[in-house]
Amino acid sequence: MSRMGDVLAGFHAAWEFESDSVLIRFERGIRTPKLLNALGERRIPYEAIAAVTLTPGKRGTVVLRVAPRPGADPLMDAAAGQLKEGCDPYRLVLPAERETLAEYYADELRGVLTLDDGAPAGRYLVAAPEAPLHFKAYDGKASFDGRSVAFRWFWTGASSAKWKAGDKSFPVSDLSGVEWRSPEVFEGHLRLLRRDTSEQPAQADQDPAAVIFGLGYGPVYESLPFAASILAAVRAGGSAVPASGASPGRRDPADIADRIRHLGELHQAGLVTDAEFSTKKAELLAEL
Repeated sequence: MSRMGDVLAGFHAAWEFESDSVLIRFERGIRTPKLLNALGERRIPYEAIAAVTLTPGKRGTVVLRVAPRPGADPLMDAAAGQLKEGCDPYRLVLPAERETLAEYYADELRGVLTLDDGAPAGRYLVAAPEAPLHFKAYDGKASFDGRSVAFRWFWTGASSAKWKAGDKSFPVSDLSGVEWRSPEVFEGHLRLLRRDTSEQPAQADQDPAAVIFGLGYGPVYESLPFAASILAAVRAGGSAVPASGASPGRRDPADIADRIRHLGELHQAGLVTDAEFSTKKAELLAEL
């Protein structure tokens, strides 16, 4: 860019143009989409940009957008085209009277792109949200410390298959990717894709490597950054973010009691064998 430090402000965001990247700062407030609020700011290296467009927007606005290269941004990889237009972090909406200024910056951006910018990136060029991260799904709580993903099941929502499998922890080194289906569509979920797929059920609600979403559970602004952070760690070989090193504390006795009670209900219903009931009950008691 010819003038480092220039700022172009629009609705909900401002772009600061630097020598090697554009720093996007999202405005904090109730009118800003929650995903953009959660992201805060993002630095997009020019080498991560494939194309630049300027198009008419709605109600007297214009839209400046940069298209990321395939494989350059874990957030967009995880989203897989499911984001609504208003949540797209690569769009800057401006009043129509700033169209000339926006065209100037669009031309400046195009000038720094190289001929192969549309080629897939060999590594992630845009930083993922940092761990630790966590969110509540309908059937469990998901947490990620940078090295492993943990699912803790809720007795009110988890299927019997997940209860029989027990709470799970998956090292990033055992994963090949993540499948995120927006909570705003039918059967939304986050599924960990394991390298060993021999025992992975087809249905997310039966898969101990998946959590399912629902109304108010796994919202985009929580579950999508979570998925992106895992993808970045997988691409980096499982060591993208250092773990905190803190040892887990003991479980709440009331929580253990609820789990044993639900396990007993499954046992009485014939969904858990005598051996499975005894083994799982002993595991839960050992956590006290």
